[in-house]
Amino acid sequence: MKVLYLDCIGGISGDMTLGALLDLGLDLKVLRRELAKLNLDEFEISARRDQRQAITGVKFDVHVHEHHHDHGHHHEHEHHGRSFREIKQLIESSKLDDEVKRRAVGAFRRLAEAEGKIHGIAPEKVHFHEVGAVDSIVDFVGACIGLRELGIEKVVASAPLRTGFGFVDCAHGRFPVPGPATVELLKGVAIYAGDEEAELVTPTGAALLREFATEFGPMPAMTVQAIGYGLGTRNLPKTPNVLRAVLGETTEAKQADRIVVLETNLDDVSPQVLGDVMERALAAGALDVFHTPIQMKKNRPGVMLSVLCAPEDAERLSRLLLTDTTAFGVRRTEAQRLKLEREIVTVKTAFGAVEVKLGRLDGKVMSASPEFESCKRAAAKAKTPVRRVITAALAQAEKLYD
Repeated sequence: MKVLYLDCIGGISGDMTLGALLDLGLDLKVLRRELAKLNLDEFEISARRDQRQAITGVKFDVHVHEHHHDHGHHHEHEHHGRSFREIKQLIESSKLDDEVKRRAVGAFRRLAEAEGKIHGIAPEKVHFHEVGAVDSIVDFVGACIGLRELGIEKVVASAPLRTGFGFVDCAHGRFPVPGPATVELLKGVAIYAGDEEAELVTPTGAALLREFATEFGPMPAMTVQAIGYGLGTRNLPKTPNVLRAVLGETTEAKQADRIVVLETNLDDVSPQVLGDVMERALAAGALDVFHTPIQMKKNRPGVMLSVLCAPEDAERLSRLLLTDTTAFGVRRTEAQRLKLEREIVTVKTAFGAVEVKLGRLDGKVMSASPEFESCKRAAAKAKTPVRRVITAALAQAEKLYD
């Protein structure tokens, strides 16, 4: 398995993450080509080699056109930012790879939930300032592109994370370091202030860690293949302001991972509430949500609501079940999962190009299934029933089996 270890020596931010991925071998031209799919003409990107305390790495920058956005640290007007709803629509309507879209929206959703909790508003209504500016959109989407292009299958981050201390000025006023959103995002991760009076872990960096890192702690056993350094903006007095990214191979099975199964039995919840909770859990990062008919005490019919999630999301999703249903308790079970390696390919049909999801076991195709949304788009364009497109796509998918 190809593993990326993020060693947050001098913290982590979106631009440091992109710099480290470029130093590892991500092609800047490929990054530009993929980012162009966002259909945003408000920015340009650049990367240069530089040093922080004698460590050479890549400094990644986003240059936002002044007529669109004030790119200074202070943002005085709300319209310079975008709401989470607008950002989600922007990403999902782009021609980016589906997995890139899903992970980028997932990272922004985590940030919106953290900001919403701090300011007391729904995540969808959160209006970003620094975080929602064009440069941060590029950081989120660019990091997702980089991880995909480098073929990274697992991300592990160092812990405890040193956050820095002091204060930072932002659109809402003067905030302590680490910022409220950063602390909220890093709940459950070991952190400490350290001795640098600076913001070492930004909200963008924290959201990327929570979206991609499945473990926090020492570097796992691996054969190192490449090392990259992403440079921050500052020359810190005591620490090199760098993020070290170590890329390597482990002997861990590619198709195996660990998940948490959350379960609760309900006999007094309405179907409407149950449907809403399922949607909210999926939107909050659950891997799967389903309910099973069961017989409960006093011969009452009920349902067992089950949620599958990553270990780091178990606490948050357990709380969602306790607050949004009539449950008095949630059972947690950790399980090992064997899964097929997934890949999205495009096949040509009489109705146009259609995406097909491949499932591989030990490199051999075990499953080839047309993506319904892709079939639906092709059907609308060809003005034909979607079942005809599905049938045509299935015929092409059959040719993909080994």
